Amino acid sequence: MERKLTAILAADVVGYSRLMGADETGTHTALKLLLDEVFEPAIAENSGRTVKLMGDGVLAEFGSAVDAVSCAARLQRDVAMRTREVSEDSRIQFRIGVNLGDVIVEGSDIFGDGVNIAARLESLADPGGICISNKVYEEVRDRVDQRFEDLGEQHFKNIDQPVRSWRWVPESSAAGEPALARSPVFALPDKPSIAVLPFDNMSTDPDQEFFADGMAEDIITALSRMPWFFVTARNSSFTYKGHAVDVKQVSAELGVRYVLEGSVRKSANRLRITAQLIDATTGQHVWAERYDRDVADIFDVQDEVTQAIVGAVAPEFLATEAKKAKRKDPAKLDAWECVMRGRALLWKLDREKAVEARALFERAISLDPTGEFGASDLALVYFLEAYYRWSDVPADSLEKMLSMAEFAVASDDTDPLALTILSWANIFSHRWEEVLPPVERAVDLSPNFAPAIGVKGSVLALLGEPEPGIDAVNLAMRLSPRDGFMAFWLMGLFWAHHALANYDDAEKTALQGIRVAPNNPTFRRQLAAALAHLGRLDEAREAVSEYLRLEPDHTIADASKVPAKNPEHLERFVEGLRLAGLPEEAA
Repeated sequence: MERKLTAILAADVVGYSRLMGADETGTHTALKLLLDEVFEPAIAENSGRTVKLMGDGVLAEFGSAVDAVSCAARLQRDVAMRTREVSEDSRIQFRIGVNLGDVIVEGSDIFGDGVNIAARLESLADPGGICISNKVYEEVRDRVDQRFEDLGEQHFKNIDQPVRSWRWVPESSAAGEPALARSPVFALPDKPSIAVLPFDNMSTDPDQEFFADGMAEDIITALSRMPWFFVTARNSSFTYKGHAVDVKQVSAELGVRYVLEGSVRKSANRLRITAQLIDATTGQHVWAERYDRDVADIFDVQDEVTQAIVGAVAPEFLATEAKKAKRKDPAKLDAWECVMRGRALLWKLDREKAVEARALFERAISLDPTGEFGASDLALVYFLEAYYRWSDVPADSLEKMLSMAEFAVASDDTDPLALTILSWANIFSHRWEEVLPPVERAVDLSPNFAPAIGVKGSVLALLGEPEPGIDAVNLAMRLSPRDGFMAFWLMGLFWAHHALANYDDAEKTALQGIRVAPNNPTFRRQLAAALAHLGRLDEAREAVSEYLRLEPDHTIADASKVPAKNPEHLERFVEGLRLAGLPEEAA
């Protein structure tokens, strides 16, 4: 068996079935011209080889990742130029995925996970866009004049390990070229805005990474409680972990003026912590400090850093007026360490890592039975087990989530995460009158806590209040544009648009959800319903087919279990799925 390492490019036409259904001859002719006059020359000129054509798709290989990415960018620009005069309904667009991997060679064909990952990346790309694997990114990051946005680790069907993925962000189009997708650039808020980046672990022991993460995370929590700050959530700011970053880029991508950087060095029971606050719009340092303390003083240092930030960027408020996060007993540091280790594992969104995280949260609770540490995180584990189908019985996981969330709130009714998870658990239990109070209290206590704001928007939509639901989810996504909770917010945002019969927006939201969580079936089902109500039944049936590939036994009865309070909204959703061909009963 011959094997080799190669760069694989997979391309596929967006909405091919719809285009063929509308104009079979015209679509076939236009596609053939693009393949002959755009793809073949670009692949050849970048030292590549067309492996095969697959109806509406192309598979090519290159000896260099640089050549593959350069070819992909040229293809998307050339196709956009060639089709710029074509109406949007008839325009051919491609998604492209690029991977670097080991493949099996049989004759002129190639097979293996390297090819499969390229195809999965292609499905993740925007229309007219490109997604690449981290292996490719590491090869091309300093060698091509292209910009990519980190999408984090993605879980692909039949691929054992998560694949860190990157999305192409084209530069501004030249005059006359159609605009392509690009990273959002946010206007700065009126209030002081800040992103706290992950602190660097300067210890020789890599196992102390969690300690540095915990330092940054607790500062974010403390700042989030202050209504006069706009604070980017942990799940977005931590996407920069492990990378050399340009603070001006962070400012543009997250829409903040200030960036806090720092480092932690832990040796035995001694700590050295440095922190510096930078005005990212100018690059100037606003404040910097170094702390040498005992480990037991870490909570005092967190409070001091928080107060210093308040004094530096919001001088109209005295530092003594800052609302501190609840001070923790240094004797309970071991439980805190377990929680920080667990969170670092949990947000990798990997089934095996979640098992490790659950064990750490359970240990934290055993070390501190009050539930102050670990209970809300354990409730979140149970929800992720149900949502990502890591649990054999998702319904049991949701029951455990509710029980643990109730325990967490009983232990500490000022914990915004516990309150947020309790609201989410209540919606799945159809405890309609008990849904809003916990999450509203979470937002009152922590006005910048993006998970609470986003979940509040989602539950408002499911409770039949779509307009304020949309406003809340949009605010959460502005606060934390790279958040791990994004998929949950998008579920609610879809429901809000569907409730208002805004099916175009519902379709866009479902597609965004598929990009965020490609292996979760929920968004395929949502997409099918939206397409059916738009009258695009062929595409709706394709979406149902993809949904059933992920959930083979699901039926209309399962769709009727969506936790929506308004029966008319639910009936309309189910009717769309009937039109799309979701079976009434399991085969």
